[in-house]
Amino acid sequence: MRTQVAIIGAGPAGLMLGRLLEQAGIDSVILERKSAEYVLSRIRAGVLEQGSVDMLRNAGVGARMDVEGIPHQGIELSYDGKNQRIDFMERIGQQVMVYGQTEVTHDLMDVRNASGAVTIYEAEDVALHDFDSPHPRVTWRKDGVAQELTCDFIAGCDGYHGVSRASVPAQAVKTFERVYPFGWLGVLVDQPPVSDELIYAHHERGFALCSMRSHTRSRYYVQVGADEKVENWSDERFWDELRSRLNPDTAEAMKIGASIEKSIAPLRSFVAEPLRFGSLFLAGDAAHIVPPTGAKGLNLAMSDVKALGAAMIEYYGERSPAAIDDYSNKVLQRIWKAERFSWWMTSMMHVFPESGTFGLRIQQAEFNYLAGSVAAQQSLSENYCGLPD
Repeated sequence: MRTQVAIIGAGPAGLMLGRLLEQAGIDSVILERKSAEYVLSRIRAGVLEQGSVDMLRNAGVGARMDVEGIPHQGIELSYDGKNQRIDFMERIGQQVMVYGQTEVTHDLMDVRNASGAVTIYEAEDVALHDFDSPHPRVTWRKDGVAQELTCDFIAGCDGYHGVSRASVPAQAVKTFERVYPFGWLGVLVDQPPVSDELIYAHHERGFALCSMRSHTRSRYYVQVGADEKVENWSDERFWDELRSRLNPDTAEAMKIGASIEKSIAPLRSFVAEPLRFGSLFLAGDAAHIVPPTGAKGLNLAMSDVKALGAAMIEYYGERSPAAIDDYSNKVLQRIWKAERFSWWMTSMMHVFPESGTFGLRIQQAEFNYLAGSVAAQQSLSENYCGLPD
């Protein structure tokens, strides 16, 4: 097989890149090691910056989002029961959209299937070859049959544990990582959200988040130890713990029910540098991981492929390598700003046992400053709603 761009990974980053290239008349093949059903079963975040919303609309996949998505003009922070709303519209005139990553993936899959563009699911033993040469290729097995794809470029959009970054020689890439001493225990429940907007809560027992997927489906989280096990948490224990960390009025108003999904996500910050290795480019979780506190993971992935897609379109349209050559430097600047914001939100809202009473006082002072400062609220709003490309 032959294509112009081989895309590794059929998550939202890979599918969006494929869509951008397709709109420009550039051929791509997407390889995904899992089944389409498995990809759609993954529960992920769902807060979209305006830039991501615009990308979906411009790509012709925003119709369902515009009907089912929930615009949010602010968030609520709660610190030991004291609430502070951050009004995005008042502070910076912007908003975000709550629309699940699973739904984004579904919409991108549907438009790719309708166009006839090639996506190969359940591709086993994917391997990247010769990306340090002008003639890169990708091999894999499908139904036991060995296959090969030659291409001009390879886009590694296959996540933190994918083959793309792992194929880069260790001496060619530098990684930066912080692993946090806790995770998020999340529960999905078919009950209306307790609030019209997301609630981020700090409590001496740990962080909590009240989120949503729709007007009838809620997603709730509590901070747990890094070594905690899902099986230790009955629904009853989860609801008791969550409500204990919330403002009493919020806890009283919450509607609970049987969980339809329950899982623990570890928290880490991670960046790889550089993001180009000859004909191989990294994007999305293959390039970086952020704690979900700042709602940046999916949005960073969209920003990456927007830049990468534009660079490839320029290359094929103008035969200019300038944007391709600048890809890594350009996106890393935005990545590190998002890493900083995600680290800051995590540091302010979570309990760090090793920080002691001094750390708690610093967190309280941070919250009090934020509550009383228009400038601080503008800064949070600007970062949360999305920095310019």
